[in-house]
Amino acid sequence: MTTSRYSMPAEWAAHDATWLSWPHKEASWPGKFEPVPDVFAAMAAALCRYEAVHINVLDDEMERSICRLLDVREIASEERARISFHRIPTNDAWCRDHGPNFVFRDVGTKREKVIVNWEFNAWGGKYEPYDDDNSVPEKVAALRGCDLVLPGMVLEGGAIDVNGSGLLLTTEACLLNPNRNPSLTRQQIEQNLKTYLGIEQVLWLKDGIAGDDTDGHVDDMARFVNENTVVIAVEENPDDENYAPLQENYRLLQDFTCSDGSRLDVLTLPMPDPVYYENERLPASYANFYIANRQVLVPIYRCSNDRVALDILQGCFPDREIVGIDCTDLIWGLGAIHCVTHEEPSLL
Repeated sequence: MTTSRYSMPAEWAAHDATWLSWPHKEASWPGKFEPVPDVFAAMAAALCRYEAVHINVLDDEMERSICRLLDVREIASEERARISFHRIPTNDAWCRDHGPNFVFRDVGTKREKVIVNWEFNAWGGKYEPYDDDNSVPEKVAALRGCDLVLPGMVLEGGAIDVNGSGLLLTTEACLLNPNRNPSLTRQQIEQNLKTYLGIEQVLWLKDGIAGDDTDGHVDDMARFVNENTVVIAVEENPDDENYAPLQENYRLLQDFTCSDGSRLDVLTLPMPDPVYYENERLPASYANFYIANRQVLVPIYRCSNDRVALDILQGCFPDREIVGIDCTDLIWGLGAIHCVTHEEPSLL
């Protein structure tokens, strides 16, 4: 019997496309929804320069409203042609967490692209309904002609980050939270990650950042930028509530030893000035960037550390354009660029 082997490419590997789910749930940005679609339009306009952009929409009216936002940006016709719309209903816009997790499956000498259909329960049942979001991977698989693989485990895309060579970053606060997979042990969760994503080692960090309603998604604080290098957000102000947890995670990354005995290169990103809306601390972080084919889209927050973070990431990705996108309004929904994007890797 031939064994199937799965592997998840790193985000910097070549993409066929980026997937977005267009925002429409005003309750996710209470009192401040109006500027949010334009932030999505800015992302789509940047991404379509170098890759296809697939946008999940509810209906014709939503598609027309998006087209109006794109029209004012004067996108070149050949780039605009890379944007397509799909009638795939969603409850919310966080495509990183409910979208399709494309991986490669090797069976003998044959390699194919499939979708691992993790269960989505709205971050531990926090926001209902979520049935449309949970159905997105199935609908995308039918659209793209991909097989679905069913691990039977709850997992959001923002909870993990991979280097494409066997390492995966995550947090205990999220993956071991009983509101996700109460019947699974830590070892069973690790085994599922190894089986369906081709992981050899899991790097367990601790808590996430303040204001994060996902119970500590790793994509708000620590990310691979190449096979051997991780950037981690570090708060320098000892009086800030992010100081202690981020310092602890920084130490864990510095101490981690790979199976071959090597250590990771660990670089630090600053945190932006604290962002508040209606007296609520928001999970603003530069680590929530998205690596596209020839660009890196980076959230910025109208503060002095924006430039510092952009320069650090330019050093990490010298062959990619660094595109800062103002996420001061978007972050009121408790997520930024990486939270709303999902890559579809190219089957090379």
